[in-house]
Amino acid sequence: MEYHNPVLLYETVDGLNIKPDGIYVDVTFGGGGHSKEILRRLGPDGKLFGFDQDEDAWNNALPDERFTLVQENFRYIKRFLRFHGVKSVDGILADLGVSSHQFDVPERGFSTRFDADLDMRMSKRNELDAYKVINEYDENNLKRVFLDYGELKVAPALARTIVDAREKKDIKTTEELKTVLAKYLPEKVKNKVLAQIYQAIRIEVNQEMEVLKEFLEQSLEILKPGGRLSVISYHSLEDRLVKRFMKNGLFEGEPERDFFGNFSVPFKLVGKLIVPTEAEIKINNRARSAKLRIAEKI
Repeated sequence: MEYHNPVLLYETVDGLNIKPDGIYVDVTFGGGGHSKEILRRLGPDGKLFGFDQDEDAWNNALPDERFTLVQENFRYIKRFLRFHGVKSVDGILADLGVSSHQFDVPERGFSTRFDADLDMRMSKRNELDAYKVINEYDENNLKRVFLDYGELKVAPALARTIVDAREKKDIKTTEELKTVLAKYLPEKVKNKVLAQIYQAIRIEVNQEMEVLKEFLEQSLEILKPGGRLSVISYHSLEDRLVKRFMKNGLFEGEPERDFFGNFSVPFKLVGKLIVPTEAEIKINNRARSAKLRIAEKI
């Protein structure tokens, strides 16, 4: 089984505008597909740091003296680069979301295809898992999760139904959760709604929105002027954050104006939004919702 088929491989790495002696970071190492391509373009003095919190990915570490794998969440990018003596870098790549491997291992609980314990942790070291979200969150918090991260109009009803069901017995598996929520899963839209429910729980378990914000803010701090940020997102919540931050360096509000009345922004956008070709989607169906944005630090 392919650990992870890298999406938009050449476009993403092209976007970094690799310098042979530069320092680069792949914050979502996974199966190492993007990292291998970066190393291929680096000279003997170049350096690449990979980040991955998923223990399964650590077995894929590349036997290359230019490469260092940091076994941590990329929300700590600045801290661990400094630990390795690096204060600034020439480029950062992020391929957000869940890897093919995580979807394909049933016991991880990420896929709607399999019955599994409610888990959905990207790192087994995380204390919060899907079981705790479903069985311990109060009704308001459950509603928030489904509304904010699943964009589900039926969020209040989902939350109430879960709270009622778990009073009788704990909901322990993904199949039990599907059974509890069956009336909200008519056959015509079952897969779509289930995907939204799973996405919402997964984002909450892994604090994905908070992690993304922390990562983007730190990227701005550690990129050198002229350094590139190349980010692939897979759903609108991620893409909105990335798009807005690359446009004006903020998640909310408007940037300040300079002396001449022009907006003072930290990035310039490189090219337009890039999406996979029909040919790539045919080979790798999980590429279908990918959106690549590239920005250069001014």
